[in-house]
Amino acid sequence: MKVKPLEQLPVTRLRGVGPAQEKKFQQLGLHKVADLLFHLPLRYEDRTRIYPIAEAQVGRTMQMEGSVVNASVEQGRRRSLRCVISDGSGIIGLSFFHFTAAHKDALTPGTRLRCYGQIRRSRHGLEIYHPEYQRLSHGKEEPVPDKLTAIYPTTEGLLQSRLRKAISQALQLMESSGGLTEFLPAALLKRFSLLPLIESLNQVHSPPVDSDQICLDTSLNPGRQRLAFEELLSHRLCMRRLKQVNEQQLAPALAAGLLKNQLLANLPFRLTNAQQRAMEEIESDLSSVAPMLRLLQGDVGSGKTVVAALAALTAIDSGYQVALMAPTEILAEQHLQTFSGWLEPLGIEVGWLSGKTKAAARKSTLSALVDGRTKLAIGTHALFQQGVEYQRLGLVIIDEQHRFGVHQRLALREKGGVSQLNPHQLVMTATPIPRTLAMSAYADLDCSVINELPPGRTPVNTAVISNRRRDEVIKRIEVACSQGRQAYWVCTLIEDSETLQAQAAEATAEQLGKQLSKIKLGLAHGRMKTDQRQKVMKAFSSGDIQLLVATTVIEVGVDVPNASLMIIENPERLGMAQLHQLRGRVGRGAIQSHCILLYQSPLSDTGKQRLEVLRGSTDGFYIAEKDLELRGPGQVLGTRQTGLMTFRVADLGCDAALLDDVKLAAEEIMASSPELIDPLVNRWIGDRQDFINA
Repeated sequence: MKVKPLEQLPVTRLRGVGPAQEKKFQQLGLHKVADLLFHLPLRYEDRTRIYPIAEAQVGRTMQMEGSVVNASVEQGRRRSLRCVISDGSGIIGLSFFHFTAAHKDALTPGTRLRCYGQIRRSRHGLEIYHPEYQRLSHGKEEPVPDKLTAIYPTTEGLLQSRLRKAISQALQLMESSGGLTEFLPAALLKRFSLLPLIESLNQVHSPPVDSDQICLDTSLNPGRQRLAFEELLSHRLCMRRLKQVNEQQLAPALAAGLLKNQLLANLPFRLTNAQQRAMEEIESDLSSVAPMLRLLQGDVGSGKTVVAALAALTAIDSGYQVALMAPTEILAEQHLQTFSGWLEPLGIEVGWLSGKTKAAARKSTLSALVDGRTKLAIGTHALFQQGVEYQRLGLVIIDEQHRFGVHQRLALREKGGVSQLNPHQLVMTATPIPRTLAMSAYADLDCSVINELPPGRTPVNTAVISNRRRDEVIKRIEVACSQGRQAYWVCTLIEDSETLQAQAAEATAEQLGKQLSKIKLGLAHGRMKTDQRQKVMKAFSSGDIQLLVATTVIEVGVDVPNASLMIIENPERLGMAQLHQLRGRVGRGAIQSHCILLYQSPLSDTGKQRLEVLRGSTDGFYIAEKDLELRGPGQVLGTRQTGLMTFRVADLGCDAALLDDVKLAAEEIMASSPELIDPLVNRWIGDRQDFINA
């Protein structure tokens, strides 16, 4: 399909966009003229009317005209340029805190200005701080806009007025050149009640002043919704194409044997119905010669690990090796301990590989992987580094996959080439994925959900308490420990720094040690040496330590059923999914457990909402949905680093209702118009396809 020039034309072809401005545009991801058309407004302002200064009202945003009476630099608490204008009906001040000498010199007495901004009251009277303004020619009437004025996302050094002029030129070019290519078939537009592309763009960028309120709400605007639909469609097509490509690859057909039954017989518990269902879905995939791509998700404590172990035994029973990769050493160490306990009694050698593995041990592990003695390799990203080779890698298990860069996942997959066979992939997460994310971010994966907790688990009671009541909370620890229970105290910091987190944990441990001198206290953080940290964790697991002060390194993989109390300090600094993960370290037995969210006042409105959701629910899927609403997909999945979910128009929080129709449209295009896939994907995703396709 031929692409029209606007999707190839650089922004420098527009008037007023030179090399310096081009850099500002590029900071916003605006490289081509077409990019400007898809850079949508945040809101709209009505600048179609000029108000007399005498009608100025405090708090309203208004547009006025007047002649400069005087302009001077004032040296108060903050240096400012103050200008007074008059239109005969009254006077009003204009204040600028960022200005240049040229700025001041341009505001000579008698200069006519048109200005727009919010009216405030100051010690001088009525004023507008930093108004948008333009100089008017004497004796010439300047027309006011006949449409609403769009306000766009911008960057430092790029004025709204310049951005608007560039987008206005782009719209004119769109009309004069015949517009952009309409990729969606007319029948599909009609079926899903979507506006044509050009009409959508015109409605979004320059709605008429009498537009219905629904058109002015950026989330409900039909033009914006049509564009969001197309963007979500392009993402789904990209992911579905990846799935089709994967299904055309070959993988080893794996079948469960004696090892699986031996492990089930050795376990001190029975699988839940949800675990059995997930296992059956996984075994069905593993028996196929198409590589499995399956997401196994379940709430904290739902028993994903044993399902992964049974999947691993299916591969090992069939003569293949398994690699299990975790994002942190602590989680990888926990998996090593758990899997070794289950598999070594069955005669299976479990290998360990991390960035801190010493040279001699690393050499031994690598040798055992190459000759096939090691059937299961557990570790961090070290599992896919150069020099690591497998004899017959048949299954890759990735835990908490959203914490990995997508290229890491791809690199491990490519370690498996045995006679041109690709390994199966099982992706696990204890962060429940909202349905809206599963339909878009993970559209290439089949999904198994463990939505049932093992019997005997007691829901955790959660309390939200101000730091002003810290002494009461410390007393509560003393009471719990005196009754033979154990407790966690989790320290958080805004900065993503293991060093600073370690310092905070050390200072808290020292303070609590003084206040709780009769309680055995331990400390765990990411800066400790692995063996030292393991020693502390083992002492806590065995009950020798009563109170563990830790950073968020305990978020996953720590299982101490006797721990019945957790205090999370400054919970307002963490996402709800992470708080839910941390809370999952208690309530792992039949004992009534408690989690105290010890917040720092004052809390923002959003902070209050988030903590109230945690207090009111222990359902990880509900919490994940609310987290998505309040923070967005990039933060929920940690994908801002990977580029996976950076939508330009769509917002999964308010566009979730479109996803079912998007799914239907994608299947229709793949079946009847596959030639549309590449142009759609290129328009919305472009060079980010590499990130998605991994």
